[in-house]
Amino acid sequence: MSGRFIEVPYRMLPADTLDALLEGFVTREGYDTTDEGEGMPAWVRELKGQLERGELLIAHDLQTETTEVMTLEQWHAFGRQLADDEEEG
Repeated sequence: MSGRFIEVPYRMLPADTLDALLEGFVTREGYDTTDEGEGMPAWVRELKGQLERGELLIAHDLQTETTEVMTLEQWHAFGRQLADDEEEG
């Protein structure tokens, strides 16, 4: 991908920032947080495990100054879309 995006090592983020990013991902992806279990805290723990296993990543867009959690599939699809946009533009 172009130099516009950088991967942010999750371990470098303050705990509250990481939790907020993961909570945003849970909400955006439509995870069920209304269950009788632990809800959002359980999802955040699960996602931290996925970060540790390399199944998720955190990407920062230098142009828009936004940071998002993405699955590897989303990251690769996003990269393909960017490449297509660059070819057209």
